[in-house]
Amino acid sequence: MRELNQLLLDFGLKKNFNDHDYYVSDSNYFAFNLIDKWPKWEKRILNISGERFCGKTHLANIFKSKTSALFLNENEVNDDVFKKIKLHESIIVDGFSNIIDEKLTYSILNLVDQDSKYLLINSETPLGEMNFQLPDLASRSKNLLHAKIQPPNDDLIFAIILKNFSDRQIKLEKKIIEFIINRIDRSYGKISEFIYKIDEFSLKKKKPINLKTIKEIL
Repeated sequence: MRELNQLLLDFGLKKNFNDHDYYVSDSNYFAFNLIDKWPKWEKRILNISGERFCGKTHLANIFKSKTSALFLNENEVNDDVFKKIKLHESIIVDGFSNIIDEKLTYSILNLVDQDSKYLLINSETPLGEMNFQLPDLASRSKNLLHAKIQPPNDDLIFAIILKNFSDRQIKLEKKIIEFIINRIDRSYGKISEFIYKIDEFSLKKKKPINLKTIKEIL
């Protein structure tokens, strides 16, 4: 395992959204590197995709701290948002799932290009794979800079589990963490669920977590 100098913190407790608290592995390196090297992007619109809990919002907050970007959740995007967008060089739309009017989305993309702004859009499904009904938007969505966060590798799972258990003051031997890594589903959602259940058990039972408990929860 590499030295844990950067840790992913997208599961529970107080979240620290800075680059020192983001653990970089092969699974998320491309996305992190693009955020890190801003504004030297090949295109001005970046779509980061990946399953829930994979760290997209963490990266968006790192981007916000670097650029003083306007941070919007998808449900905050409406016709009135253009006034705010005009005042910022960089914009973030987090949790995009195409529930807003497609003409509005297309207008935002055009505004970003016309005013030479930067836009980060986070989504579970890549924009280029979404079933847009507006032909112009469908075409534009396939011509964006895209970074997909891959399922976590062993290195990243180790970092996630170690950090989250440490935050909760749950002590586990290294061999137990390795046992978990060898058996847990390679899914950020399943890892999050597992950590929640361990935390819940620890709070209710107030007993040390042992291998038997781990097996039951897994």
